[in-house]
Amino acid sequence: MKMKLQDHMLVPKHELLSKEEAEEVLKVLNVRKEQLPKIRADDPIAKEIGAKPGDIVRIVRDSPTAGKSVVYRLVI
Repeated sequence: MKMKLQDHMLVPKHELLSKEEAEEVLKVLNVRKEQLPKIRADDPIAKEIGAKPGDIVRIVRDSPTAGKSVVYRLVI
């Protein structure tokens, strides 16, 4: 059985946002999607979750100081 990249302890959780979720995040952050940091569509984790150019990905990392750190990336 092949292990998924997201199952590895050092890989943070990546989630593909729905169109509605993406619009809400952009509205709350008051940014255009082009202003978000980027992740390439050929990144192994982006391929694994089925991310396509134009999608927005939420990345949730454990943080020793903040508890959880949430960042968003635009797939290019």
